Order: sequence, then structure tokens, then C-alpha cells
Amino acid sequence: MALAKNISISLDEFLKMREESDSILEYIDGVVYMSPSPSTKHQRISSRLQIKMGIYLEGKTCEVFSAPYDIELKKDKLDGTKIVVPDLSIICDKSGFTETKYIGVPSLIVEILSQSNQSHDLITKLNLYMKYGVQEYWIINPMLESVTIYTLNDDAMYEQLDMKTSIGVVKSKVLEGFTLDLKEIF
Repeated sequence: MALAKNISISLDEFLKMREESDSILEYIDGVVYMSPSPSTKHQRISSRLQIKMGIYLEGKTCEVFSAPYDIELKKDKLDGTKIVVPDLSIICDKSGFTETKYIGVPSLIVEILSQSNQSHDLITKLNLYMKYGVQEYWIINPMLESVTIYTLNDDAMYEQLDMKTSIGVVKSKVLEGFTLDLKEIF
């Protein structure tokens, strides 16, 4: 997943690399990660979920953003630069918007696994999002047709709120009243 092992580059070098590339690149404390091109199934799931979330959020203060959209994670007392490109982000705090990205912490992030990036989403990003205080993290596995939802507990640690495979309905804690029938996205 990382472009080069044990090589750290500056943020300026990363930004230059991004200008010269059509790939989806992420930057976590000097390490560059490249996401694979999404599969057709991945894109269908992302589109269906974005539509469902967008309809739910109609008239509410939160908004849904889809990849490629940069999220620069920022939180007081945490150093380093982390620029991630989640598949879907629900952003409720509008103060972090710039012309080209969001700086801050989304309320909810959805990542749709690809065969080649599973550990990045299941380990690296899970721990990163937990550390920065993303209130809810959805991991969608198209290969297993499963949805796993993690929410922050009182100790600022993720705990599994829900998990369904193939059939069933999952429910968000952050988006009160939002439910998703797995048949609607798979």
C-alpha cells in the first residue's frame, strides 16, 4: 500500500507528487499511500450509500462527501500531517472547509475495502480515525458483503456497534435514525 518503505518525504514533496499523478494518494506523517483504482462493485456500493446518506441528510447540518476529497485530520495536541481520502465522509462541523479540502475531523467515515488495501483500512486507518476522534467508522467489505460499524466509547476507543453480512439492517449511532438494509447496497 505504501509507495516506498522506510522513506519519509516532506509535505511539499507530497503535494508536488499529487500534482503530477492521477492516482489517489494519501499522506500520513511522511509516508505516501496509493489507493488502487476502485472496482465496479466498489463504485456501485459507494454511489448507493452516498445517495442514501444524502437523502437522509437533506435539510440537516451535516453533508456527505465522496472520494476523491481530501481530509486533513487536525486535532489539538496531535502533531504531524495526515491527509486521507475516505470513500465517504460525513462532515457536520463546517468550520474546517477550505476551497480544496476539509481540515478537521469528520463525524463519520466510510471505507470500502479493496483486496489490496484491506490492512490499510482495517488497521492503519482504524487506529488513525480512533486517535483523531472520528465518532463513527464504517468498514464495508464487498467481498464478504459485510458492514461493520465502530463507534467511540467513553474512553475514546472504538467498539463494534454493529456488524452484518449479506442480509440485515445496520443502524448508525451518529446519524440518529439512519438505518441501512444491506440488500440496498450489495
